[in-house]
Amino acid sequence: MFDIERWNEIWNALTKNKLRSFLTAFGVFWGIFMLIVMTGAGNGLKHGIYDGVSKFAVNSAFMWTQRTGEPYKGFKRGRFWNMNTTDITYIEDHVQGIKYLAPKLFGWKERGGDNTVRDNRTGAFNIAGDYPVYTKIDPVSMVKGRWINEIDIRNKRKVCVIGEKVEESMFDKSENPIGKYLKVSGVYFQVIGVLKPETRVNFNGRKEETIFLPFTTMQQAYNYGNEVHLIAVTSKKGVSVSSLEDQILTIIKKRHSIAPKDEQAIRSINIEKQFQQMNGLFLGISILTWIVGIGTLLAGVIGVSNIMLVIVKERTREIGIQRALGATPKVIISQIVLESVVLTTLAGYIGLSLGVGLLELISNVLAKMNSGGDGVFYKDPTIDLPVALAALAVLILAGLFAGSIPAKRALQIKPIDALRDE
Repeated sequence: MFDIERWNEIWNALTKNKLRSFLTAFGVFWGIFMLIVMTGAGNGLKHGIYDGVSKFAVNSAFMWTQRTGEPYKGFKRGRFWNMNTTDITYIEDHVQGIKYLAPKLFGWKERGGDNTVRDNRTGAFNIAGDYPVYTKIDPVSMVKGRWINEIDIRNKRKVCVIGEKVEESMFDKSENPIGKYLKVSGVYFQVIGVLKPETRVNFNGRKEETIFLPFTTMQQAYNYGNEVHLIAVTSKKGVSVSSLEDQILTIIKKRHSIAPKDEQAIRSINIEKQFQQMNGLFLGISILTWIVGIGTLLAGVIGVSNIMLVIVKERTREIGIQRALGATPKVIISQIVLESVVLTTLAGYIGLSLGVGLLELISNVLAKMNSGGDGVFYKDPTIDLPVALAALAVLILAGLFAGSIPAKRALQIKPIDALRDE
């Protein structure tokens, strides 16, 4: 039950030497404050990175060609080569477990000049040739119009989908680009859509600054023949994309006379492995944060325990009188422990509140600064409710720990010795 006299005793004991109590409580305050701030900072980095890739197909891999790194079967080192559309057909027929397989072409900006013209406007943009299925792997949002479809591929239509930055550069704000024409590297294409990327994963430039063409149209319009510059693949449920990646790399090397151990000739990115590495990284950051935070908090708790030992020594006579008047060990222990819990909880709660408040302030500032959502790599540096509850639990346990040793010391005081104490 609530005992006003006991709380008055606790208050008097803690305020008798205000500076000492403040400096002692500051250690606990700083420990929990740093724990909250470091946890929130780590979460901000995690949220920012995952926000840029959260909608990306985790079970995916990407492969592209480079110069060969080893001589093989009469071919010299440093040979230029490309995959082709027959590789796609062969892979589809011989590799099991593929969910989506999408070839991709890349065009190049004109050297020192612009590659896109509309009336009196010009611009230099990335060019990519895609199949409709590619957005199943790397999602986009259609701001206007539509994405490339199978009819565009089959009929080799001269149509294009443009990124938001392309629209801003080549069209007025009040103008609808759908149905208008752009001259891209000497060829006219009709705009059928404007897209906004859902992820920050980019190949050959930002998607906002890219003009997307039907894959077959780009092959024909720019005389690429049957070249393929990049292959994107995702695995079916229950199939590791790493196994698909190994099979596809082996097939491509064999079909194009590439040395089996030549890692330079064809490069790949396994998104599944990248996510696993990121998860391990953030787990390590979280563990390190808690180790540092708990260590700092423990230092503060030790300070509280020491100050409680001093307080017990100063109150030796008082404790002796209480024992002489019949105070039970339970009463003595509860009083000392309660004082310790009050000091640590009060200091810790202030640290917790200020830490959460600071994170909320930073989060709001970042939200205003990043309202455009362009290139955000740090976002929402807050802590979850379970973490806050865990911090509160740590505070209570810290208070109990800090008060247990002084409480045992108080029980060792004999009433007759305490009454003699000066």
